[in-house]
Amino acid sequence: MIAHFDIDSFFVSVELVKEPSLAGKSVIVGGSRERGIVTTCSYEARKFGVRSAMPCREAYQRCREAIFVPPRFDAYRAVSNQIMEIFRRY
Repeated sequence: MIAHFDIDSFFVSVELVKEPSLAGKSVIVGGSRERGIVTTCSYEARKFGVRSAMPCREAYQRCREAIFVPPRFDAYRAVSNQIMEIFRRY
């Protein structure tokens, strides 16, 4: 048996659990609007051409309504460990 799990926009998904009001909005996890790179973004932001590894300045130019959220790698690691534990059970 082979299973494929696509956990696309994982960091954004973790942020939505913390802040449900972000659902349906253009969310970018990464640096500020002026500096840094996009780590990941929501599907709503992707509609504007925003993508991972894009400079945040360019992402903001493409999607002025974007909400920038600083990454919380410890939280992503914790949720990832929980998901992997579920996978290991099955």
